[in-house]
Amino acid sequence: MALFETDRRILALAMARMADGVGNSFLIIVLPLYIASGIVEGRTFGLTESMLIGIVLSLVGFVSSLSQPFTGRVSDRTGRRKFYILVGLGGLTTANLLYLFAGSYLSLIALRALQGVSIAFIIPASVALVNELAGAGTRGGNMGVYNTFRLVGFGAGPIAAGVLVNAGPYSLFGVALSGFDATFYVAAGAAALGLLLVSALVHDPAELERAGEDLSIDVFDGDGGLDPVFTLGIASLFMAIGIALFATLQPEINARLDQGSTWFGVQFAAFIISQVFLQVPIGRASDRWGRKPFILAGLVLLVPSTLAQGLVLDSWLMLVVRLTQGVAGAMVFAPALALAGDLATGGDSGTKLSVLTMAFGLGIALGPLSAGFLVSLGFVVPFAVGATLAVVGFVLVYTQVEETVGAERHGAGSEPVPQD
Repeated sequence: MALFETDRRILALAMARMADGVGNSFLIIVLPLYIASGIVEGRTFGLTESMLIGIVLSLVGFVSSLSQPFTGRVSDRTGRRKFYILVGLGGLTTANLLYLFAGSYLSLIALRALQGVSIAFIIPASVALVNELAGAGTRGGNMGVYNTFRLVGFGAGPIAAGVLVNAGPYSLFGVALSGFDATFYVAAGAAALGLLLVSALVHDPAELERAGEDLSIDVFDGDGGLDPVFTLGIASLFMAIGIALFATLQPEINARLDQGSTWFGVQFAAFIISQVFLQVPIGRASDRWGRKPFILAGLVLLVPSTLAQGLVLDSWLMLVVRLTQGVAGAMVFAPALALAGDLATGGDSGTKLSVLTMAFGLGIALGPLSAGFLVSLGFVVPFAVGATLAVVGFVLVYTQVEETVGAERHGAGSEPVPQD
């Protein structure tokens, strides 16, 4: 879907998510350096510095993921999306500024928890709003636009953060700023920019329906099978675990391939690059040809592209494999969100879509932890487990999820024909 065909409110949401994505991904690079610099002091509770860094980095993912079903339900219950997005962006802005005064491990943990809760307010409400602003025939493409901007922000942040920290200290209007101070100000500014964009350009649909009393997340469908949205959540969890294995194993991968950190950075970015270029066309294609075929094809492609990361012995081959895994991820994520959105009825988009966003966030948090444990059993083991999970995800989607878009179209721009 061309950007000029996208609802301006969805573009504003996408740009807001890109802005806060830049700010949040800044901290992935900055916080380990900040902790290692000696600025942070206080009780460590017997934990090593590396363990504290791991806790600080992973805490946002766990808090955000576990909170999303509740925040999504609140936005459904009240029938308000924009308000909770602004609450979340305001929380992120505040937390990023408070890092300027954080000098203890406990304060860092508290601020990361605040960030996690803030993100939990943003994600379900914003994805639900995209779902409700997009028509049934454009849902996949609009989800692709939203995810593309988010990924651009997330991918650009670490690069910019490294440059900003290393180029410090700075002098601004006679005030000295360290590289760390500058990154915290920029992260806060990025979140504040997102808040301004949403405040000025986004509003809830006038016809937004409040959800009914029952906002439970179903596990079973009543016919002895799994609920399709819950099934898509499991598949998203397994996919996210598989794609998150790579980052933790940088020392082992570099030693195995006899390469430096620059090569690893390019390979890590390759996954995001595939996503950026393919989310929109794949989302748009799923509007025309159906969601399920793309989800299944992506899970199939995820199997060899994940397993191969534990087998290849050449840096160029690893780059190709990572690009391929990015293609697989793009084929799953936007169509899965669109399919769950197709199934949402009666103002329950926040609750239903939070199942997928929560699952993906948990997978991104669990992947690095499981990789660190499984690699002790052999270098290929984490990737073999990730590939196996993709197989299980394929079987579950194939057997438990029905298509929501008809195979026949009545011409370009027409609405899809639902299947019986």
